Amino acid sequence: MPRVNRTTLLWLLVASSLIFLLFQLRYYRNYASETGPHILRRTPGHMTASDIQWQSMKTFLRLSRRFQLPLFLADPTLLGLLTQDALLERERSLREAHCSFLCSGRAVASFGLLANAWTYNAAFRLAAEEKGFELLEVRGEDPRLASLDLLSGEDIPLHLLLRLHGYIIQVVFLYERSGNYLWHGPLRLKTNADHGFAPFAQMDFGRHAGAYDRPQLILTVVDGLDIAIPLNISGFLAQHRRARFLECRYRDARRFLRLYPDDSSPEALDFRNKAKSLLQVAAKTLARLHVPFWISSGTCLGWFRQCSFITYSRDVDIGIFISDYRPDIIAAFLDAGLSLKHKFGKVEDSLELSFVMDGVKLDIFFFYEDGDLIWNGGTQAKSGRKFKYIFPRFSLCWAELAEVRVGVPCETLDYVMANYGAAWDVPQRTWDWKSSPSNVQENGMWPLAQWEELIQVF
Repeated sequence: MPRVNRTTLLWLLVASSLIFLLFQLRYYRNYASETGPHILRRTPGHMTASDIQWQSMKTFLRLSRRFQLPLFLADPTLLGLLTQDALLERERSLREAHCSFLCSGRAVASFGLLANAWTYNAAFRLAAEEKGFELLEVRGEDPRLASLDLLSGEDIPLHLLLRLHGYIIQVVFLYERSGNYLWHGPLRLKTNADHGFAPFAQMDFGRHAGAYDRPQLILTVVDGLDIAIPLNISGFLAQHRRARFLECRYRDARRFLRLYPDDSSPEALDFRNKAKSLLQVAAKTLARLHVPFWISSGTCLGWFRQCSFITYSRDVDIGIFISDYRPDIIAAFLDAGLSLKHKFGKVEDSLELSFVMDGVKLDIFFFYEDGDLIWNGGTQAKSGRKFKYIFPRFSLCWAELAEVRVGVPCETLDYVMANYGAAWDVPQRTWDWKSSPSNVQENGMWPLAQWEELIQVF
């Protein structure tokens, strides 16, 4: 029997070991990685909440990549954990399969879907069901197609809920609106829907409709998974806190216009076009300054009552909290092409600015907080008399007027009634700003010696 060379034997052992190792790696890639770490191969009855989240998230994201869903992580709780420092610090560990950020212990995780960038594919639902997901689709009317004539648009998907072993992944459909922003609808279940499908009270999206700037997204690695997230996480979270959106009340507006037909004269049409342009410029200017605003006075009344401008008012009114005042606000509007018409009051008391563009006036009223009340001031230039307009406290929502995204008081009816009384829904063509408003009060006089500084007319 021939002798076997020891060197040859050693190389055979090494080669067989390498082949076995390659087989193990191939097995891990094709099988183990599909199910995650060994802990995830427990039966559902023995899986922890973290196991369920991890398995559900991996399976969902794999399906999303397969069907090219334009998704990004929108969950406020999870995004709150994903600071840049935390991501960099855990970069090494995130390359390994470990659920650190995504397994928050909550029963729901939320993703935004850029609806205009995705064509619905029915095969996605079938594939998700094959993976064990139960699905609930919530549909609603498309407000982009609504008008005073149609009242409402066709049904579109608003939310998609996927449930696996009790864990819920919420997909929020974000649609582009004409005001260059993203909108999602409320989560309203129909009567015959399964109201026990998910813990709806724990969901961060859907209690109200919402509006957002289109976020700039980046692809990153979270817990070893490729996930798109907003580049400016803190900015997105700040938007989420004040995202509530109020739709125009088309049905009420149509009833109003049946009683009081809108002015369709050339002068009225010209005013609407100019008012829209002015509002667009104001919104862009204040957005650049990061100054929140809302439509006020007659402009707010027009949106709430008839979904449009009140043409006989001949101006545009907006409100800004004095706490958001910036010294460069006048310069910004001048740079935008407006002319300063008057400046009344001072930052500490009753500040009011008025600009003109293309013959239409923009009045900016600054609002002051006083206990449970909020007020703005008014000044009569020829006499120096001061006035105060008092409102109950309110929060701010988003709305759309003339294809411009604007702020409005969330408690719009209370706001309008404070200013115009119980007869707010009856047009008043004769209006004296010093005596007609329901909430106006005398507020003294500006000292004559300060008129030059506090009453400036240009």
